[in-house]
Amino acid sequence: MEITFNLNDGLWYFIYQHLAKETGGIQPWQFLLLTSAFVIISIVAGYLLGSINSAIIVSRIFYNDDIRRHGSGNAGLTNILRTYGKGAAGFTLLGDFLKTAIAVAIGGILGGFGYFGGISIGGIPQGTFPLTYIAGLFSIIGHVYPIFYKFKGGKGVLCTAVMALILNPIEFAILLALFIIMLVISKYVSLASVTVAVLYPVVVNGHIAIIKGFMETPPATGILLFITVIIAIMIVYMHRENLKRISNGTERRFSIGHKEKREDSSEEHS
Repeated sequence: MEITFNLNDGLWYFIYQHLAKETGGIQPWQFLLLTSAFVIISIVAGYLLGSINSAIIVSRIFYNDDIRRHGSGNAGLTNILRTYGKGAAGFTLLGDFLKTAIAVAIGGILGGFGYFGGISIGGIPQGTFPLTYIAGLFSIIGHVYPIFYKFKGGKGVLCTAVMALILNPIEFAILLALFIIMLVISKYVSLASVTVAVLYPVVVNGHIAIIKGFMETPPATGILLFITVIIAIMIVYMHRENLKRISNGTERRFSIGHKEKREDSSEEHS
């Protein structure tokens, strides 16, 4: 039977099949070397791509400025929107979308996307090392702690949303609807962001638990669960000051038509 490459299985499985065909089976050292190399590539590529902060780049190119000097001091979409307006926010959104999508795509090409039942369980083999999620996680870490900008970046909400859109489209739609509802009701971007971040590992792993019953060989999803929980914890941690201000009533509410004064640096948002 001819061995062909496909994105659902990825390059790892393609190489594995070739080795198995030529030698009658893959040796433990070959498995370890191949897997380790692909995991390292996914981590490094994800982190470096994530460290390309679109908000900082947009503020420097179009305004000869640094977004971290204004508003919240946060290099993220909300601060860009409040400080410079919708046009700058649009470019920031595009940049953050592309860098996260490319990072996840690299993980998918290497390890496979592993789509089944409307969700990605990509990994080598059978979800053991989900390179799509590993690359996505390190893209988010790079966005929050970018090596190119003295480890001071955004809060990872947009990058997480892009990752979810690609890997968990059903969960993305559910969480986006919930985010919008909470934002409309509360007017707190931070509260809506934290809520959907906490629910992200719940809905993703709940979905996977359901589809496992329809699979002949259920995948090992321990690392995937760990990654989604880490993402949720990181986003909550990055919003800790917002949550304090919400509790004491000093957090500013979101208004899409309002632009912050650039000299205001008293608050922090998503």
